[in-house]
Amino acid sequence: MFIGRERELKKLNSLYSTDIFQFPVIYGRRRVGKTALINEFIRGKDAISFTGIESTALQNLENLSHAIHRYVGGVGEAPIYSSFQSALEAIFKLSENKRLIFSIDEYPYVAKAYKPFSSVLQKLIDKYKDNSQLYLILCGSSMSFMEEQVLGYKSPLYGRRTAQFKILPFDFAESKKYFKNFSDEDMALIYGIVGGTPQYLLQINDSLSVEDNIKENVLDPNSYLFEEPANLLKQEVQKASLYNAIISAIATGSTKISEISVKVGETTSACAICLKKLLMLGIIKKDTPFKEDSTKKTIYLIDDNLFRFWYRFVPQNLSLLQNGMIDVAYNSISTGMSTYMGMVFEEICKQYLWRLNRTSKTPATFMELGRWWGNDPKEKKQVEIDMIAECDKDTAIFGECKWTNEKVDTKVLDTLLYRSSLFAYNNVYLYLFSKSGFTKGCVEKADELGNVTLVTFQDIMNNI
Repeated sequence: MFIGRERELKKLNSLYSTDIFQFPVIYGRRRVGKTALINEFIRGKDAISFTGIESTALQNLENLSHAIHRYVGGVGEAPIYSSFQSALEAIFKLSENKRLIFSIDEYPYVAKAYKPFSSVLQKLIDKYKDNSQLYLILCGSSMSFMEEQVLGYKSPLYGRRTAQFKILPFDFAESKKYFKNFSDEDMALIYGIVGGTPQYLLQINDSLSVEDNIKENVLDPNSYLFEEPANLLKQEVQKASLYNAIISAIATGSTKISEISVKVGETTSACAICLKKLLMLGIIKKDTPFKEDSTKKTIYLIDDNLFRFWYRFVPQNLSLLQNGMIDVAYNSISTGMSTYMGMVFEEICKQYLWRLNRTSKTPATFMELGRWWGNDPKEKKQVEIDMIAECDKDTAIFGECKWTNEKVDTKVLDTLLYRSSLFAYNNVYLYLFSKSGFTKGCVEKADELGNVTLVTFQDIMNNI
């Protein structure tokens, strides 16, 4: 069953309906569902599908020849084209009088095996596009290659694409569609553990408890997800050991580049190169206090939930896990899950607020949403605000998120109200998000203030 990607499918089909040459580029990290999207799009349509392999140019040419042969209904042994140019020209000619999709998946493998491929393709696009109904799709998992060698201005293909799709992991609301049997809280936990990457979600069994899923599908050294962080790094980067050390440093609290450098024993310049790559892959994210540009305050956080969970809990329990003591390791991990889920819940709340914003259900429409940390000049200490969204120069939304089993009380609301006063906005709206609801006093105070919205986790689940 295909799940999600409605906006991407709508756009792909809109391009398809034009009956003129189209060239969308689809890229994104491995396991994120690019191939599934293409397969869903081409279902029932005339299409030649070709997947590049990490092999020689000849092997890829033979595979392309077979794909064309299958499409034209050829029987017997497929004739091998003399060159990529002749094979591609044959495809362009097939699309002279009818709409034909030609998708190349794992394009970087083909382009690396035969270096002139992009130049050959560019020349044929320029030659045939005005009289062609070809719908050409290039898809790749190598983020750097696709952004530099396909979309970049130095690429022979630069300026030829008619659309581009960077496929990202699902958000919480979309991830929820994969499961029917989890409770709402369990679904949040699952999202916190594996995030929104489709291939990771498919490893989870909603007939099992969250505990059993963690034990069997994440902590078991023989499971797919246990090896996934290491395997993905090996596929995407050189010197995987350094990247591993950097992610470990971030996971254990070294979030500034100077701290990361000291922790891993490398220069800041070497770490900066690795951080850039990890940012591109979506494994980490860069954060600065809302509306502040100072690089001195920049921190790095793990953005992919599977990586965050794995590096937070697995290394410290690795000896136990490798010696089959999964239950013991889980008991240790479970004590830290509530704290771990704090940041996950914060992200879920941000996604929810964006969803309200898109449908004009916030008090005012905002353009940016972030978090803030800095000095409180009155109390002379460092403080944080989970959410700030600026609507205009006079109006902002402030939010606080609490993933606890206790109801949020008036003290939390008073703190958020006070911290919002550290900013010079005349119109302020406050949002409190709580896993477990609010005390009577907090509800009464919110009603009295009039600019406060109280949102329970159940409210979020009821509206996604």
